Amino acid sequence: MKALVTGGTRGIGLAVVRALCAKGYSVTATYSSDEESALSARKELPAVRFVRADAADEAATASLFDGLGELDLLVLNAGVSAFGQIQDVTEEDYRRVFDVNVKGVMFTCKYAVPKMIGKGGAIVAVSSVWGETGGSCESLYSASKGAVIAFVKALAKELAPSGITVNCVSPGVIDTSMNAFLTSSEREALEAEIPLGRYGTCGEVADAVCALAENRYITGQVLGVNGGFLI
Repeated sequence: MKALVTGGTRGIGLAVVRALCAKGYSVTATYSSDEESALSARKELPAVRFVRADAADEAATASLFDGLGELDLLVLNAGVSAFGQIQDVTEEDYRRVFDVNVKGVMFTCKYAVPKMIGKGGAIVAVSSVWGETGGSCESLYSASKGAVIAFVKALAKELAPSGITVNCVSPGVIDTSMNAFLTSSEREALEAEIPLGRYGTCGEVADAVCALAENRYITGQVLGVNGGFLI
């Protein structure tokens, strides 16, 4: 079985790569520019093919698929965050977030789907709880992740006749570098809002990705991995 994971050298993406390797997948993982994380991931997982390919760059995405062959699973994890009040949002911010989080998802699917047509497969995107509910001071990020959810639902209908499932996981507050900017008091306040009383782990999100990838009768769904933060 062959899998491609975008944004696969750290955080949730790297946890997904680890989980898929443990299940016997032959994995290709992409990254944008963080060579340090890529080097560390290569040392840990030498059997994985790590490729530098910016998800926001269609030409780079097309080139990635040229020699990839057939594909069984696509995990769309590459994403960037944005934190700030709406009056401070710039055109550059908008392009950066939507180019990676939305354009990257759509165009990666554009080139992945032909690798699955005729044999079936699974696509799992990583959205966010903020894509479902909206997050204060994260309107841009929330909008991009909401777009991912809408795209997944539409694509699931389009690809179901081809035997391709399309779903997404919607992580809540996960212990990753995206939350590193929070102060200890902010972290404690956020944990207090989570019924399970703690941040989620990258491994727990990876488990959810694998569950969706393996079930051939679930499609068009949003699986919350949020400790009860949104019920």
